[in-house]
Amino acid sequence: MKLEGSVAFVTGANRGLGEQFVRALFEAGAAKVYAGARDPSKVTVPEAVPVPVDITDHESVEAASRQAQDVTLLINNAGSTTRANILTADLEWFRTEFETHVLGTLAMSRAFAPVLRRNGGGALVNVLSVLSWVSLPVSAGYAAAKAAEWSVTNALRVALAHQGTQVTALHVSYLATDMGANAPGPKSDPGEVARATLDGVAAGQHEVLADDVSKQVQAALPGGPAELYPELRGGRSLV
Repeated sequence: MKLEGSVAFVTGANRGLGEQFVRALFEAGAAKVYAGARDPSKVTVPEAVPVPVDITDHESVEAASRQAQDVTLLINNAGSTTRANILTADLEWFRTEFETHVLGTLAMSRAFAPVLRRNGGGALVNVLSVLSWVSLPVSAGYAAAKAAEWSVTNALRVALAHQGTQVTALHVSYLATDMGANAPGPKSDPGEVARATLDGVAAGQHEVLADDVSKQVQAALPGGPAELYPELRGGRSLV
């Protein structure tokens, strides 16, 4: 997809990776960027068009799509994490993860699919995670939701292919953002990740693996549980 002259809509655009997507889009020559946020007053990029949107609220999503009828690129970035532990977390935490990452992403994609079709097909980006492929007991709710979001992303690829809409998934480990502040280990620069993702969109890639951890985990998928989870054989976690 050609980014120059495109019209983009980014959810969760008021901070972190979402804000960096907005900046990177303008750097790439986007004509307009809608910056979606639950509180649009927190959008910091002056060139952007702030739009109120809560992806877990159907009416809010529909209102956003009605406002942004010229969109050619949708970036489903909005998300959160409850750090829901597999054994101890309240089940409502798991419900929150699925309402946000699975149903929220699906609602946005459904609302904007006709818009993208009318504007020539365009592209849709879903911000996933390395935890789409491998899980951690301490954040099992987030990982389970991201795995389901990956499945939804693959279904969207097939369902939207006939209208010429490209679907790109971003897989990345920890980012140097507020959400990743308490995570251990090295963290990727969100600006670099945003630019790499847009490069992938421009190149027509189905998936963007933005860091070495994501590449390592994807490479281990064919090996099954023993390869993905070295703890089962006395080793250290891949993530």
